[in-house]
Amino acid sequence: MTEEQEAELDDQADDVDENTDDDAEAEGLQAGDFVTLAYTAYTVEDEQLVDTTDPEVAEEEGVDDQAEEFEPRTLVLGEGHIFDEVEEEIIGSEVGDSGTVTISAENAFGEYDPDDVQTVSAEKIDEDDRYPGANVQIDGKQGYISTIVGGRARVDFNHPLAGEDVEYEYEIVEEVDDVEQQAAGLFEMYLGMEPDLWIETDEVEEEVPVEPDEDEEDAEPEFETEVVEKETLYLEATPQMTMNQQWMMGKQQIGQDVIDKLGVDRVIVQEIIDGMGDMGMPGMMGGMGGAGGEGDIEEALEDADIDADEIVEELEGAEE
Repeated sequence: MTEEQEAELDDQADDVDENTDDDAEAEGLQAGDFVTLAYTAYTVEDEQLVDTTDPEVAEEEGVDDQAEEFEPRTLVLGEGHIFDEVEEEIIGSEVGDSGTVTISAENAFGEYDPDDVQTVSAEKIDEDDRYPGANVQIDGKQGYISTIVGGRARVDFNHPLAGEDVEYEYEIVEEVDDVEQQAAGLFEMYLGMEPDLWIETDEVEEEVPVEPDEDEEDAEPEFETEVVEKETLYLEATPQMTMNQQWMMGKQQIGQDVIDKLGVDRVIVQEIIDGMGDMGMPGMMGGMGGAGGEGDIEEALEDADIDADEIVEELEGAEE
């Protein structure tokens, strides 16, 4: 065997090893997978609760009266929905696996920066917020008051958990394959709520271009109507969703992100306006000047035993 043949065999063996390694790395959960995760995170030093999906922990820590529901959450791996160190542990794992990861302060909420503590005039702060611990916004920056004396306030613009390492316990509850459940999980992350949603396949008329003949390449483009199927995610826009600030500011981006991640063709938001029953708008249906208003007035005068002609004569006499 020549040296050239040996080198070629070595290269082929290396390729086989690389492919074997790639197959091994691809096992388990991967970026882009939807999973339901149960977790609880505390700061390492002070054991201050950072976040949890456990209702018992929430009750013990006295945060169970908040509007959010404490239950395992659906998220997408590789999208930055959880700390990078936790994602790295989960990638390649299986449903049912659990673990504990410690996240450094730098990678959690940042190191504490003394330069981000500033003294400002109390006049810049609303009177109702002039107390230690109040969250305030000064010159577009979010912070909290550490101390306030007289007309001066010390405002800390660091994150309240800056400088704290975080211990994160997790369990992979399930892998989510149902598209509607995936959509619900995305909206829970985006808006902190799960709107009523469902998926249907609709037949839609669409204008599609017609391929020109070879001898008509320079002709004006022509279109024809074609019926195509569209995988559609429907959302019911409740008042709570309509007034959600995240939705108001970014519904176009949220909708596009949902389309990209779920593979649906479009998102349709439906707003339902319930009827008012027998209650009409003021001035309508029986009000002055509304439909049938003249007849209603005459009937009212008759019921009161008032002669309408006499009233008209008196008014005309007064004008004279």
